[in-house]
Order: sequence, then structure tokens, then C-alpha cells
Amino acid sequence: MVITTTTLSLTSVGTKDGCFSQKHKLSLVFKNVTTQYVFIVKVYLIYRMSGLHLFGVWDYIVLGIVLTISSIIGIYYRFTGGKQKTVKEYLLADNNMSVTPVAFSLMASFMSAITLMGVSSENYTYGFQFIVINFSYVIFTPVAAYLYLPVFYQLQATSAYEYLEKRFGKVSRLAASLSYSLQMILYMGIVLYAPSLTLEALVGVSKVTAILSVGLVCTFYSTIGGMKAVLATDFFQSLLMFAAVFSIIICSVIQNGSIADIWRIAAEGNRTELLNVNPDPTIRHSWFSLIIGGGVTFLSLYGVNQTQVQRYLTVKDLKTAQTALWLNWPILMVLSLATSFSGLAIYAKYYKCDPVSNGIIRSTDQIMPYYVIDSMGHIPGISGLFVSGIFSATLSTVSSAMNCLAAVTVEDYFKPLYFTVKNRSLTEAQLSLYTKLMVFFYGCVCISLAFLAQYLGEVLQASLTIFGVIGGPLLGLFTLGMFSRVPNQEGALSGFIIGMAISLWIAFGGPKPPLPKLPTRVDGCNTSSEHAFNKTIYLHSESLSKDYFWLYRVSYLYNGVIGLFVTILVGYIFSLVLRRLTKKNDLCTDLNLFVPFISKKIKKSVDRNKGDDLILT
Repeated sequence: MVITTTTLSLTSVGTKDGCFSQKHKLSLVFKNVTTQYVFIVKVYLIYRMSGLHLFGVWDYIVLGIVLTISSIIGIYYRFTGGKQKTVKEYLLADNNMSVTPVAFSLMASFMSAITLMGVSSENYTYGFQFIVINFSYVIFTPVAAYLYLPVFYQLQATSAYEYLEKRFGKVSRLAASLSYSLQMILYMGIVLYAPSLTLEALVGVSKVTAILSVGLVCTFYSTIGGMKAVLATDFFQSLLMFAAVFSIIICSVIQNGSIADIWRIAAEGNRTELLNVNPDPTIRHSWFSLIIGGGVTFLSLYGVNQTQVQRYLTVKDLKTAQTALWLNWPILMVLSLATSFSGLAIYAKYYKCDPVSNGIIRSTDQIMPYYVIDSMGHIPGISGLFVSGIFSATLSTVSSAMNCLAAVTVEDYFKPLYFTVKNRSLTEAQLSLYTKLMVFFYGCVCISLAFLAQYLGEVLQASLTIFGVIGGPLLGLFTLGMFSRVPNQEGALSGFIIGMAISLWIAFGGPKPPLPKLPTRVDGCNTSSEHAFNKTIYLHSESLSKDYFWLYRVSYLYNGVIGLFVTILVGYIFSLVLRRLTKKNDLCTDLNLFVPFISKKIKKSVDRNKGDDLILT
């Protein structure tokens, strides 16, 4: 969006109990520049004229210590144990990791910096209803632990997509792994870029510095330390994520008196609704959308995603892997609840003077870092702790992606290609070397994409949507294989392609209705006739939601659900029809490729028919 003219004249930035108290008057006139860069320049000049150093010496020390510790962990695992000489140690940590670091790593891979700041912003803007999604985690954790996980653990394949080759064929494996790879490559760059942009504008950390420091440190320890280093740093970085979120809650409690006072203020602002049980799928957040849609998202990540499957295989046995997944649930829930409540805690500070409506920040996505510098910036090291927490969320997500992308690339593409060309397999030393080179390569790709992301504009949001859209069809493809013997490669691939196409169509096929936000106030802002704030106001279209095509009004949480069920339905029907037409009876007989209760059912069926494999399950 382009701004024609913006004029700013203010007494102070922030509210009276924040960290800004000096009086300044500043006029900025910008013509024909994008909102993003207007905002960065505006905030930068305001902070410079205020005489404040947003990121002081102690903050840099804290951040430097965090990045140094992450690097030292990588060095430690490079020169201990097996010294990362085998692929099994490098990618699967020799299957001897303990439960706690794996459980924390499962959570850290799920919670990126975008998620941390986004969930807080969600609850600040739309209210506390979002916490209902946590019920989906406890409902679907046993589904992932006792249905999907045993299949992957029994298979013991470094690449989760090897399952699809055994169940359907090579084409299915390549189609799924390619979708995953494209999804994660795009997501890595966005996860690294988005928080860097926000922190540059609000905390004063250069975007280039942020991208390079996080990207290079992440590439360094992931390349030399392998999965052991990734898991250990994930554990350390998870603690910093908790520290960043809880520091906001504690500060707000001190400012407002108690948690009850925060809740009271949020209730007065209509932000405590928890009982929206309307089944209408066009309602953005209700119990139905959050539990069903959130559950499918959870399963697509914790049930069949390479990132999590690879972590399950780093422990000694199936029971330990299931324990790690169960332990992940309370860890994830506590951080999710705390992050959600931090949105209400921040609202308690700004309920009479919304920084977005008042023009101090550009969007509510920046509300969390703005609160930190406004309310806690005067405490040495606090900004550094917060940025460390945000960077840690980025580090854990990106390092996980790099390691898993390397595993998929080597296992699904490089090894088969090498065997085809050379007619021999790679040696263990060659595999180890090429895998490390791939981790380094993906680290460079991630940094490059982070710098290129600023030129992508709306593609940023599109890429994030693709991340959710791909998950449903991928879950459907694995589910087809694990829950029935009927699906074959032709039918499963047809379902996968059609499911993905429909999900993409719903996500990008047409305009979406504007999201109704809860009201905000500016009557408590420090303004006067001498010090007034004037800004260009952009009004949303008044078109009613019902004027939009029904599918475009469906909650974004149902994108994955639709992709899942279309993939399963089309894949099953196509397979059944093809079997009837071709009169093939090539049903899969490998019991290890099915979820436990289906495997038992197949065994009984085959035994009852004395080995004649004729019954469709």
C-alpha cells in the first residue's frame, strides 16, 4: 500500500508509564514509498531524537552469549562421541538421545518466532478464543503416538518418505518429498526474515546483522554438530523462549497489580470470549475450527512431517519416542497458553491507547517487541533477553529444517541418483560428507532467501499459507497408505494432487472478506492541540461477508482439513475403481506399513482365508 503524505507531531512515544518521557516534536513527510519503509524510517528517527539507545551494551552482551553458547554446543558435539563420522550419528544422534531434549526439540520446531509474536498479536487483536486450540493438542497427541509413530519407528528410515515408496512406489515418494522440500525452503527464509524486519524497526538491531548472525550461527552448529547439536541447542533455546514470554507477563502483572486485573481489563475490552461453539465453518475461530482444524495441523506436523519423525528416531525405542511426544504436549501447551496470555497482558497496557490506531507502530504483529522496549527497555539486558528468545525460536526452527532437508535430499534424491549413475552405493564416509555439505548448502539458501524475501511483497503471506495448505494433502497421502490396503499409487497420487489443488484454490482463488477486529481505544493517548497526531487513514471496504463466495469465507483453519479429506476420498475411490477396471489384486501384504490395529485386522483376515489375500479392508 502506498502512502501519499504522513505527518507526525507528538509529545512522547509510548504512554506515560513506559520508558519514554522526554518531549519531542518531529515532522516527517514521505511521498510515494511503501508503508513498510515509511514505518522503519519513522520509528528510527523518533528513537534517535529521543536520545535512547534501544539496544545497549548489556543487550548485545546477552545476545552474544546466547549465540556463543549455541556455537559451543555445535563444537562440543563435533569432537565428542563418534565425532559425527557416520550418517546415523549425524542425522539420528545414534538413537541414544534422552527424552527431555527430544521433547523440547519437538516443541521448538513447532514454535517459530513468527508463531510467538503472531499468537500474542492474535490474542491482543481478536481475543482469548485461540487458546481452545490447545485442546486439539491433547486430543490428537495419542493419535500421533499410537497410530502414526509406530509405523515410522518400525520402518527405521531416515526419510519419512521412504514409507511412501514401500507402500505405493517411487513416484509417490518423490512427489511428497518434493512438496515438503519446497515448503520448508520457502518457510526457512520467511522465518529468518520476518522477525529480523520487525526487530530492526523496533529494537534497533540491523536487519542485515540479525539475518547474518542468526543464519551463520545456525548453519555453523548444525553443520558441524549434527542432530545432537540441534537437539541440545533446541533445549537451551526453548528455555530462552519461555523467559522472553514470561518476562512480558511478569512486567504486566507488576504494572497492573495482578493477573486478575489483567483479565478484568481484557474482559472490559471483550477479549475473554471462550465459548464460541458455533459450528459455522465461516467463523474464523470457534471450538469446531480450532479443535478440528488445529488437530489436522497438529497431525500433519507431529504425525507425518519429516522434521518430527526424524526426532522420534533419535531415541532408543518406540516407548521412549512415545514418551517424548507425550512430554512435548505439556511443554507446548504451557508456552502456547503463556504466549496467548501475553497478548492480554500487553492489551492491559494499551487498552486506552492502542499503538496501531495511534500510528506509533504499523501493525499488531509488532506489538510484542514494541511492548518490550516501551515498558522494559530501561532495564539493562532485558531487550537482549527478549531478542535472544525471538532469535532462539528462529534458530530452532531453521536448524531443524536444514538438518531434515539434508536428510531428505540425500536419502530421496542423491543416493538413488548416485547408484543409478555409478552402479554402486555410497560409502559411509561419502554419505557423511555429502550430508554435511547439504546442511551447509541449505544454510546458505536460507540466508539468501531471507535477504530476497524483502522483494517478495505479498508472496510472504502466500508462502506462509502454502505451509498450511500442503500439510493436509500430505497427511492424507500417508493416511491412505496406513489405514487401508485398497489405495494404490495411481489413486493415491490422484487424491494428493486434487487435494492440493483444491486447497490452493480455496486459499488463493479469490478475495477474502476483511477480518472484523475487536475495538481499540485512543482516548487515553497523550495528545493535545499543540501536540497532535495526524495520519492518513485507509478505510476497508464495507462489503458484507456474505457478498464473498462461500468457500473463500471458510476459516483458514479448515484449509488443511479440506485438503486431507479430499485426498483421502478421491484417493480411495480412484484406487477402488482402478482395481475393479484392471482386475488387479495386488494388495499390500507388508503388515509393518499399516497402523497397529489395521495390521492386526489384516493378519486375522489373511489367516482366516488361509493365505488367500482377497479381502479389502
